[in-house]
Amino acid sequence: MISVAIIGTGNISRQHIDGYLAFPGRCKITHLVDIVPEKAQAVNENRELGARVSASHNEILDDPGINLVSICTPPFCHAQIAIDFLKAGKSVIVEKPMAVSLQECDAMIAAQRDSGKLLSVIAQNRFRDPVSGLKKVLDSGLIGKVVHAQVESLWWRGHCYYDLWWRGTWEKEGGGCTLNHAVHHIDMLCWMLGLPGKVSAMLSNAAHDNAEVEDVSVAVLRYDGGMCAKGALAQITSSVIHHGEEQQIVFQSEKARVSAPWKVAANVSQTNGFPAPDQDQALLKQLNDLHDGLPKLPHELHEGQIDDVLRAIEAGGEPMIGGKDGRATIELITSIYKAGTEGRTIELPIKSDDPFYTAQGFMDRVPRFYQKTSSVKELGGDDITLGKM
Repeated sequence: MISVAIIGTGNISRQHIDGYLAFPGRCKITHLVDIVPEKAQAVNENRELGARVSASHNEILDDPGINLVSICTPPFCHAQIAIDFLKAGKSVIVEKPMAVSLQECDAMIAAQRDSGKLLSVIAQNRFRDPVSGLKKVLDSGLIGKVVHAQVESLWWRGHCYYDLWWRGTWEKEGGGCTLNHAVHHIDMLCWMLGLPGKVSAMLSNAAHDNAEVEDVSVAVLRYDGGMCAKGALAQITSSVIHHGEEQQIVFQSEKARVSAPWKVAANVSQTNGFPAPDQDQALLKQLNDLHDGLPKLPHELHEGQIDDVLRAIEAGGEPMIGGKDGRATIELITSIYKAGTEGRTIELPIKSDDPFYTAQGFMDRVPRFYQKTSSVKELGGDDITLGKM
């Protein structure tokens, strides 16, 4: 039986709790930690967990009974908590984003390597049938090289969203919608295409004058190999100002268009270069048959990723989503912030002597769109949205 501690009992912790409770024969939540222990105790009682409640993760570091830790705190303390537990011999699942700087990501990866334990970074959308299916279709090679990718990470958050004490500042939230919302779709893009060679971007805050951070960004990426044709472009829109929260990832390739949510098109050319009235029916059927014939995932979202980590611990293997995956996503996000801040196209990788590699160098350079004007401990309300695909 794998003993689990959950650090931070805010909204997202519910997804972790539900995930662990889906596997009662394999794991048990034995510890809850929150800087407001009364909140953790309320969760403990409401979910009838029978867990030990603590006010600091330091109080349980040396507990030999803990095997796995879920970190559900604000982003600014992900790295230190993860490193502390890894050094204490515990495996770790850390919520997105992995950390607020590449330097912190590298320190977490080093701690994992030295400890011999597991480190997994939450990217629960990889455990959605539409996303998993799209990845398998891309990997099949049926559509040829990708020539353009379109990522729309469109969310909506009210003005009061940034009143919560840790949100809306670069120091504690680490960024705005690009880091904390589009991280899901940027992870999908990195998983499917890898990192680009060049990035251009613009950042703005159009609707939240109580936050330092951006509430919309648009980035253009250039790829020159791998799954992509030379000179392929991708565009990423990250937003918390879009009503309806419509989200998609679309790949245009040499032979077809595929996307999540699933949609496929395959044009053929007339002699004048214009598309023929009839699509390539044979390729359409082949792609639809492949997609529709894929087996459904046994578990989705956080439950699916927790199942994967439990399997890795039980079998002595590696999780599907490790520290290097989380770092790649942070590198692309950091490149968007760097390009948007400096107003120029930048090249990847971001090196360790780049000012944007460290949290302090990053904080010293990013724009403060507005001054944070309100700070409340709790916003109330239980409903949160985790995206649609």
